[in-house]
Amino acid sequence: MTFRLRDATPADLAAVTDIYRDSVVNGTASYEIVPPDEAEMATRFQSIRDKGYPYIAAEAEDGSLLGYAYASAFRTRPAYRWMVEDSIYLSPDARGKGVGKALLKELVVRCEALGFRQMVAVIGGASPASVAVHKSLGFELTGTMKGTGFKHGKWLDTALMQIALGEGTTTAPDARTYPGSLFSE
Repeated sequence: MTFRLRDATPADLAAVTDIYRDSVVNGTASYEIVPPDEAEMATRFQSIRDKGYPYIAAEAEDGSLLGYAYASAFRTRPAYRWMVEDSIYLSPDARGKGVGKALLKELVVRCEALGFRQMVAVIGGASPASVAVHKSLGFELTGTMKGTGFKHGKWLDTALMQIALGEGTTTAPDARTYPGSLFSE
């Protein structure tokens, strides 16, 4: 499958909303039950971008959106500001074709360049495919929380995976490298 990665834009929000809707309705990556509408997705998109986090789209040759990925705050307390959480969502026809791995790899590169030191994946449903993609890029399983959600008539586990970015914990972070943060010490 041929595709290119680029920054997501507001013009992508209809497709982003459709992809996310499918994940909410049919999948376990999100523990939402009712899919948000495009206006809510636009609010979420803008909030992520306003804080300086990367939001990436995978675009097919025909211009359709195959998937998207973004980084966001893992937690909002100031000491967590060097850690990001990744989120990746794919259209059904893009799954298993390397799109998710390419998005995640690019997200890691961009977050390292921004000065983040850790990335965590909070994998709803402990999806074996998502765990495998993260593992292939060097993420380590740091834990599994049992029975964290109830969706599609069953209890779901959540896998936690983590990777060090840049110098990880070997040096203190440089506050000047963190863009657009609402955090302060």
